[in-house]
Amino acid sequence: MSKIDQQLFTAHEHALEKAYEQCPVCGSELSVRHSKHGGFIGCNNYPHCDYTRPLVQHESIEAQVIEGSECPECGHELAVKSGRFGIFIGCTQYPSCQHIEKTVDDHQPVACPQCRKGSLEQRTSRYGKNFYACNHYPKCKYLVNYPPVAQACPSCDFGILVERKGAAGNRLECPNKPCKYKCAVD
Repeated sequence: MSKIDQQLFTAHEHALEKAYEQCPVCGSELSVRHSKHGGFIGCNNYPHCDYTRPLVQHESIEAQVIEGSECPECGHELAVKSGRFGIFIGCTQYPSCQHIEKTVDDHQPVACPQCRKGSLEQRTSRYGKNFYACNHYPKCKYLVNYPPVAQACPSCDFGILVERKGAAGNRLECPNKPCKYKCAVD
C-alpha cells in the first residue's frame, strides 16, 4: 500500500529550509500572530518587546497636489488623497479647511418618492458599497440600493423604478416591496 517515497517527507530537511526573520528591536524571532483585526507579524519576545508590523503592506498614496486647482472655501490648492473610504480630492490645508470635492454623478436627479421634497443622491457606505438616499436626511430616511430611474411604476404607480443588472441583462424593477413589477431595458 505504501509506495510513497519517504525521503520526500522528512521533517529535518523542511525545518532547515524555513528561515526565521529577526526582530529589528531586540533580535528575537518574528512570527505570524492573529488578532480580531486580522493577521500581523509580531516579536516572540512579547511583552518585553512589543514590535509589530502588518502582515501585508498596503501601498498608500501620498497627497499629490493638483496644479492649477483652487479650493472654493480657502483658495489654496487641492490634492488627491487617500482615506479610509478610498481616494478623494481635498484641500491641502486640512485641518483648518475641511473642503472635499464631491464625486461627479452621471445620473440625473430623481425626486424622492417618500417625502417628495428631496432628491436621491449617490452615497457610499462605510463598507464601500454605493446606495442612493434622500438628501433631506435625517427628516426623510428613504434609500435604495440600485440606481433610481425617474419613471413611475406602471403597475402600482410608485414614484420611481430602479435599474438592476443581471445575467439576463439590465432590467427595471419597482422598489416598492408588495409590487413585483419587472421589465427588460432595451
